[in-house]
Amino acid sequence: MRIGVLAKAAGVSVPTIRYYESIGLLAPPARQRGQRIYGGEALKALNLVRHCRELDFSIDEIRDILASVQRRLPCSDTKSFAEKHLGAIRMKIAELRALEATVAALVSGCETTCCGSAAPDCVILQPGCGSA
Repeated sequence: MRIGVLAKAAGVSVPTIRYYESIGLLAPPARQRGQRIYGGEALKALNLVRHCRELDFSIDEIRDILASVQRRLPCSDTKSFAEKHLGAIRMKIAELRALEATVAALVSGCETTCCGSAAPDCVILQPGCGSA
């Protein structure tokens, strides 16, 4: 299938396919008369890449996952990738909760100390306010 057909089937853009080829996520396809011709494996790989992106895996993580699929490694390897990714997600959530608490405290401080003041005097904009 041509690149446009593949793009439509996978729900991605043609430039996305070219980008994935350039960074090694997709193998370069055979060419006929200068046009890329893809097989079913490219569609499977693109669907896997899209799924992994929806789960917020990084490009490097997806590269490792694709390699494990292509080498038919055990599911436990995929589980290891997912466990590591889950740890990173949990760390981000903790960081976001701390940031949320800091910004909430600043908003509360603004409401009680500087409502009606000029913007440059706002407690939210004071260096060191709310920093841990």
